[in-house]
Amino acid sequence: MKSAVIVFPGSNCDRDIAVALEDVTGTRPHMVWHGETSLPDGVGLIALPGGFSYGDYLRCGAISARSPVVRAVVEAAGRGVPVIGICNGFQILTEAGLLPGALMRNSGLNFVCRDVALTVDNSQSIFTSGYGSGETITFPVAHHDGNYFADAETLDRIEGEGRVAFRYAEDVNGSARNIAGLLNASGNVIGMMPHPERRIEAAHGGLDGRRMFEGLLEAVA
Repeated sequence: MKSAVIVFPGSNCDRDIAVALEDVTGTRPHMVWHGETSLPDGVGLIALPGGFSYGDYLRCGAISARSPVVRAVVEAAGRGVPVIGICNGFQILTEAGLLPGALMRNSGLNFVCRDVALTVDNSQSIFTSGYGSGETITFPVAHHDGNYFADAETLDRIEGEGRVAFRYAEDVNGSARNIAGLLNASGNVIGMMPHPERRIEAAHGGLDGRRMFEGLLEAVA
């Protein structure tokens, strides 16, 4: 699979996701600078990595969402190309309008960095097909603004449409209904606050993240 990792000023997990994708797919991703206006031909997966794009000025992801390449990402998502945004990437997806809601400051106003348990809420998407429904998995989190927020009507709608992919098994940051991973209406875009790319080898503490990428690879093959 040909993939692309979008790199913004302040990205610091771009190499992490690139290593994970190359390890699982056997193909080195294209590293695409945010100032580009197009994506490489034939890209089958786009990843927006974690970090602190533009230093989190204004709002996390707000400036990056206006980067030239994000317009190409939005167009690709509209054509059905899978897009994954992790941590800061999740924030960018909401700011770009690809996912509803917003990511706010953690309820405890602290940076949270530790392993957390997640439950798989929807195992029928291309991003979650490697898991069983209701399964508990473990990913690391590392965020200060990971508190997912949406109004009650939006929350009811995304719940009813089965768009909650993962939930925290405990209250990690005050996220509405413990949402840790969210799908778009078409199921080809996912935003995640935890980091699956940091769980692709046994030396990382487990293979739960690898299963996500392997399931995605199989689903889109």
